[in-house]
Amino acid sequence: MARKSLVGEVADDLLDRIVAGEFPPGALVPGELELSAQHEVSRMTVREAMKTLEAQRILSVQRGRGTFVNPVDRWNSLEALLRAAQAQVGNDAAAIQLIELRRMLETGASALAAPRMTEAYVAALRGHVAAMRAAHERGSLEEFVAADLAFHDTILEASGNVFLTAVFQPLHRVLEARRTETSKVAAIQEHAIRMHEAVLAALETRDSRSARDAMDAHMTQTLDDLVTYVQDQPAPGQSGQGLPAPDEGRDAVAS
Repeated sequence: MARKSLVGEVADDLLDRIVAGEFPPGALVPGELELSAQHEVSRMTVREAMKTLEAQRILSVQRGRGTFVNPVDRWNSLEALLRAAQAQVGNDAAAIQLIELRRMLETGASALAAPRMTEAYVAALRGHVAAMRAAHERGSLEEFVAADLAFHDTILEASGNVFLTAVFQPLHRVLEARRTETSKVAAIQEHAIRMHEAVLAALETRDSRSARDAMDAHMTQTLDDLVTYVQDQPAPGQSGQGLPAPDEGRDAVAS
């Protein structure tokens, strides 16, 4: 466990340097000897850290030339992408982009799940909403977030689409951290409970359009709450902003 943790620390540090612009896309990263000296660790530890980033397609090895940083649009780690987005466009814009992604995935999942709703799924969703309400009344943030995530996971399961579930799975850890941040606000919890109740009611009708519309309204409320209660100031147009082109390098880092 200690060795894995050390590997993770080296990988995280190098990723931090990459997203900060020290090593922009296409740049050659330091070799094993240099990194092992910087971190005072073995070359084996550095090699494993590099393999971790290579597996996430953040780095690519070119034989005889060295290890290079890939363009952001080739990365396959959502957590790394979030860190890059936060560095390049700012935390607020990155949060909006996450909601945009959720809107696309979860409205479709709700539409699929509606006609496939069983009484067992409905009962599970009711239980999650009840757990959210109870956690809100007790002031338990951790339990509130857990019930919130479980509600959405149940809808994904009810959709019956294994590909959708697999695509959404990497979002779970990122969303848990984001939910914990936003759900600290009591008003946001109250809005979330109300919107989850509306989504549940729509799913109970087994009507795909109603379920999609209810989830879309939930995402709109989530975005409004983010801008109103969490962000320092509204993002222009609330439309989100794309990541800079991969070759923009250091100039892409937000001020």
